[in-house]
Amino acid sequence: MSQIHPTAIIESGAKLGADIRIGPYCQVGANVELGDGVELVSHAVVAGFTSIGSGTRIFPFASVGHPPQDLKYKGEPSRLIVGRNNVIREGVTMNPGTEGGGMLTKVGDNCLFMTGAHIAHDCLLGDNIIMANNATLAGHIEVGDFAFVGGLAAVHQFCRIGRHAMIGGMSGVEQDVIPFGMVIGNRAHLSGLNLVGLKRRGFDRDEIHKLRSAYRMLFADEGTLAERMEDVAQLFPNVGLVQDVVDFIRNASGRGVCQPLPDGAKTA
Repeated sequence: MSQIHPTAIIESGAKLGADIRIGPYCQVGANVELGDGVELVSHAVVAGFTSIGSGTRIFPFASVGHPPQDLKYKGEPSRLIVGRNNVIREGVTMNPGTEGGGMLTKVGDNCLFMTGAHIAHDCLLGDNIIMANNATLAGHIEVGDFAFVGGLAAVHQFCRIGRHAMIGGMSGVEQDVIPFGMVIGNRAHLSGLNLVGLKRRGFDRDEIHKLRSAYRMLFADEGTLAERMEDVAQLFPNVGLVQDVVDFIRNASGRGVCQPLPDGAKTA
């Protein structure tokens, strides 16, 4: 049985699933769809053409689906789709897409967005992502499954974050982050592989060892990254983790790829 507090405002046209809970002073817009078992704890607002997947919990003062912070946005009916079993904590903001970015912002399943996290327009997020407190994504960013974005980190628009990547707290990410990579720094640089995450998630030990070998080759000093990438692709043709990284680099965005600091360089 659904429970809706008498102070909540549910606009006509909103579609509500079964067994939802809407707490005090929440507001649900006319074009919103809430799946089964969704909970709005209190003082949360879901607006725009937004759908929230089943089992998702939204905490106080979250703003989900309000117009994007983009001066080019002219009120087009773009969408925000949030998947199942997500946790959206206090003060999180999520914006729908824009005409210049496909009209869609999309969030996968089983993600955790801690206090003050921001997902801007036209971002595409996978499953099982964690964004820590006040981590921010600019527009048009893609984030792969199981990625972790540390507290107060900021990612530049149009960047891609590979699956199982880890972004250290207070890092400014201006380039793509390879799958399984770990970046840190004021202007983020690649600092190694997210080996702890790989082991925790049960990846094969031999594959991890081959990934480490491929990583050392990819970011060696000799030749260009493109040349080293082709060498790695040929040496590890049947290693899925390595091929994921190779494919990611081949399809790099215009931002380029985060790389390690040169020997002797100081971190910011």
